[in-house]
Amino acid sequence: MVSRTLPESVFRTKPFSQPSQKTFRTKRILAKASRQNRPIPQWFRLKTGSKIQYNAKRRHWRRTKLNI
Repeated sequence: MVSRTLPESVFRTKPFSQPSQKTFRTKRILAKASRQNRPIPQWFRLKTGSKIQYNAKRRHWRRTKLNI
């Protein structure tokens, strides 16, 4: 069994960063993602028979990237 190790240069590379001048398509995708990334309203949580307690698709800006 051969174990392969990655070169150190792989870990030193910077992740992709957004340009300051974004296209409208990119900006629209980012805007939609920011609208979706919010908790559910409190009144919805208190509704009778509601089994949804939190937003399962919540995204943290540093942990999970959008891949755009």
